[in-house]
Amino acid sequence: MSDKIKLLIVDDEIQFLESIAKRLELRGFEVSKASSGTVALEIAKTELFDLAILDLKMPGMDGQELLKILKSAHKYLEVIILTGHGSFASAVECTKLGAFGYFPKPYELDKLIDVLKHAYETRLKKKFVDDQVRLTQIAEATNRLAPEAIMKKMRDQLAEQPTALSVLRALRKLDDDQK
Repeated sequence: MSDKIKLLIVDDEIQFLESIAKRLELRGFEVSKASSGTVALEIAKTELFDLAILDLKMPGMDGQELLKILKSAHKYLEVIILTGHGSFASAVECTKLGAFGYFPKPYELDKLIDVLKHAYETRLKKKFVDDQVRLTQIAEATNRLAPEAIMKKMRDQLAEQPTALSVLRALRKLDDDQK
């Protein structure tokens, strides 16, 4: 299992797609690229992603439609819309559809990375809450380990002085193959 944040970037502007992917890979993200919504959906059928960055205006399937489909198929995926053709109305609609963020192009890389990290934290928190419910159900059904014992195992995996990254890594280990 990789410790990197898995990111899907979808944009029909190939030069922009290659540039942003390279910049984010250099900062430690595991990036997959798609130049259309259709290609993105094919990739998302076989790979699980933590986050996605979608362009809003693309030929064929636009970012808003892709957002709707991805969010319905992948419960914990956090999506950021990055567009050069944004409007207040589309920002509101994308937010209603579950977009974590909505940003104009050109973008500031440091701000985008901060938003991606915050989106990843949000994803893990949502997943962790659901995992706690699931752990409780498993413990009750099997009458074995209580959630506290499982949490103790997670804490034991952490260093004596846990860093934010070690906590995220420990949480990531709880992040099984759920979408």
